[in-house]
Amino acid sequence: MRGRCGEGPRTVVPAALVLLLVSTRWEGAKTRPVAWGQLGAGSSQRARNVVMVMCDSFDGRLTFYPGNQTVILPFINLMKRYGTVFLSAYTNSPICCPSRAAMWSGLFTHLTESWNNFKGLDPNYTTWMDLMQKHGYRTQKYGKLDYTSGHHSVSNRVEAWTRDVDFLLRQEGRPMVNLTGNKTFVRVMEEDWQNTDKAASWIRREATNFSQPFVLYLGLNLPHPYPSPSTGENFGSSTFLTSPYWLEKVTYEAIKIPKWPPLSDMHPVDYYSSYTKNCTGKFTRKEIRDIRAFYYAMCAETDAMLGEIISALSDTGLLKRTIVIFTADHGELAMEHQQFYKMSMYEASSHVPLLVMGPNIKAHHHLSNVVSLVDIYPTMLDIARIPVPQNLSGYSLMPLLAEMAEDEVSSRRLHPTWILSEFHGCNANSSTYMLRTDKWKYIAYSDGHSVPPQLFDLSADPDELTNIATTFPEVTYSLDKKLRSIVNYPRISASVHKYNKKQFINWKQSLGQNYSNIIANLRWHQDWLKEPRKYKDAIHRWLQMNTN
Repeated sequence: MRGRCGEGPRTVVPAALVLLLVSTRWEGAKTRPVAWGQLGAGSSQRARNVVMVMCDSFDGRLTFYPGNQTVILPFINLMKRYGTVFLSAYTNSPICCPSRAAMWSGLFTHLTESWNNFKGLDPNYTTWMDLMQKHGYRTQKYGKLDYTSGHHSVSNRVEAWTRDVDFLLRQEGRPMVNLTGNKTFVRVMEEDWQNTDKAASWIRREATNFSQPFVLYLGLNLPHPYPSPSTGENFGSSTFLTSPYWLEKVTYEAIKIPKWPPLSDMHPVDYYSSYTKNCTGKFTRKEIRDIRAFYYAMCAETDAMLGEIISALSDTGLLKRTIVIFTADHGELAMEHQQFYKMSMYEASSHVPLLVMGPNIKAHHHLSNVVSLVDIYPTMLDIARIPVPQNLSGYSLMPLLAEMAEDEVSSRRLHPTWILSEFHGCNANSSTYMLRTDKWKYIAYSDGHSVPPQLFDLSADPDELTNIATTFPEVTYSLDKKLRSIVNYPRISASVHKYNKKQFINWKQSLGQNYSNIIANLRWHQDWLKEPRKYKDAIHRWLQMNTN
């Protein structure tokens, strides 16, 4: 089937690909565990190629039951069947640039100091791909990278810097849906498809001729919502856009309408986030269901792009000696907790997909271990048999993924039973820290005193509707103590506060007489222009306050 902009994706798993996976062992697979470290440069085993597809805003819960019952995701299901899926994989910061900075560096956000979408890594930072290239891998990157400083709109950075100011302003357009094209319109996100085509073409025309292993990275923008021009000159991204073609992949009856507490009962940070995301108004059940349906349809289009890469590897015979990784920078709330977008530690926002398939990777394997994106860096080095630096925040996942000898597993640096995620950007008026363990999710804010913490038992309350921090004070105390042993979060929060104020002052001074006009006409202009003096005065009071 062809879309308006070219050949459409293979929306069902190609029969030839299934036959390849069923009838052909992964190259180098053994009938008994292989000691990974024994496959060195002098081994007769060929070094593994690696292909990583990283999308944006993909709720990781869609990769396993019951979430994946809402939408047809054939290639994610293919990877589940022939590889390993992590059931508890998380972002280290639920926003684009800080999350990707953590993934490319292997370091927690408070170490990279990637506080918002404007501040990431230095362009010359040594990533895992740089090290793989240094050790003989051919490397290629296509699409969205978004991990270095200096990107994103003026609105986005000013909203992050001023989150401590005592005002409420809507920073996003009201979330909405938009249907485009007809039942033959496949390529909705044309830029992503173009990058997918480039990656698939590179596999077919270049990678097949390499005598050395390669690593390919494809970054997708989908299923991130689209810009909404009505929200101002810097825009917001509050439009969920798809075509009837992809919407047909969604089962409307399976879409769960999330429960919302009364606004008066919301956690103070949640209320701030809901308001700034323009979600505190009334939404009908149909509006909520449509937003979620369109989001799932966007996920289906993303899955098809993943399929094009897998198919290119299959067509060229490279699949049998290539490790394929699929993940995302963060999730999408899609109206859960009366919010859309991310910037939250709730599951829909912080839980990411992580699936791995390839030689020596366990098939049809579901892992409940908590892991996070900082683990990608040491895992990539482990695949390439490059010594892993000891200063990384992450741990190699190969002991969990690979068929390995028992003595090889026992000698590895095993992943701890917790992960850390933190957030310091816009749409939340406090630095946020999440410690995730076996069944507990503990969320601390700011200095640990001025904003109440949250505690959820995900085994009993998977929708995170009941904060039990005061009900289980011993658990709350224990997890907070553990969190403080990992990161001195009151000190980090104070540092971010100082950074925000300094950056705002520098920006304000750089504008001179243009300041009043520019700040009034950012993404929040619809609210600001009603009472500009009120909001300018609030900023003035904030700037006069001492920062301890």
